[in-house]
Amino acid sequence: MPDALRRADLAGLDPQALRRVFRDGGYRGHTAGLAPGRLQCNLAIMPLAEARAFEEFCALNPVPCPLAGQSAAGDPGFPALGRDIDLRRDVPLYHVYRDGALVDRPHDISDLWRDDMVGFAIGCSFTMEAALLKAGFPMRHIERDVTVPMYRSTIETTPAGPFGGAVVVSMRPVHRDRIDEVRDLTARFPMAHGAPLHVGDPAAIGIDLDRPDWGSAVPVGRDELPVFWACGVTPQVAMMRARLPLCISHAPGAMLITDRDDGTGTGSGTGHDDDNE
Repeated sequence: MPDALRRADLAGLDPQALRRVFRDGGYRGHTAGLAPGRLQCNLAIMPLAEARAFEEFCALNPVPCPLAGQSAAGDPGFPALGRDIDLRRDVPLYHVYRDGALVDRPHDISDLWRDDMVGFAIGCSFTMEAALLKAGFPMRHIERDVTVPMYRSTIETTPAGPFGGAVVVSMRPVHRDRIDEVRDLTARFPMAHGAPLHVGDPAAIGIDLDRPDWGSAVPVGRDELPVFWACGVTPQVAMMRARLPLCISHAPGAMLITDRDDGTGTGSGTGHDDDNE
C-alpha cells in the first residue's frame, strides 16, 4: 500500500480497517478524529523485568496514565482491546528508545519484538474529542490537520522504581465562557484523562505555548483560554528517564485504535487482559 494516505482518506473506517491500513504502512500520521466513540490508546512496550514497576507507576499516576490493559509477556496480541490487534504493527508510527535516547521511528517493530516484551495500553485524550466536537467545541488541531500540541509541564509524577518525571499535557483552546462546561463534559472520560489539569496561564505550569515539545502549536483566540489535559506521552518521559536498554512507544499523536467503546462509564481496568474483559 502506498504511503500517501491523508487522515481525511481514513474518515469513516472502523477500528479494524484502520489497523489494517496502519499494518500495511499506508498511513503514518496522527489519529485525532478517527474512529469516534472508540478508545484510542497510548502504547508502552518494555521487557517483563521492568513491567511491575511500570504498572505501579501507572497506578500511582492514574490521570496521566489511565491503564486500559496489559498484554501477556511475549504475546503481541491484545484480545481485551481488539481480537486482531498486533502490537508490533498496528500503530501508524513507533518510537524506539535505547538507554533513554530516541534512536528510531519505524512503522513496524516486528524485528525488535522479544519473548519477554510486555505492552501497556494507556488511555488517550483523543477519545473524548468526538464528544467535544458534538457539543460544539472546536478542535483546532483537527481543523488544521496537525498533531495536538503537547508540553512537558513542571507538574511532577509520583515515581515508582526507575520511572518518574514530568507530567506531559495536551492543549486545546476553549472559549472562556465554556470552561465549566468543558470540565464537566471531559470528567465523564476517565480513560481519556478526565477533566483538565490546568486552565489559563501556561507559565504557571512552565509552558511556552509557541514551543510545544511534541505536536504543532495552534492559535488561542482573544475570547479563548488555553486548557490543558494530562497526556499519555507522560509514560514516554518516564521511560526515557528510566534509561532502559530497550523500550518502545507510539509516536506522539499516532495512537493504537481499539475496538473498545470510549470508556465514559466502565471498562477502566488496570491489570492484565483477563481483568479488562
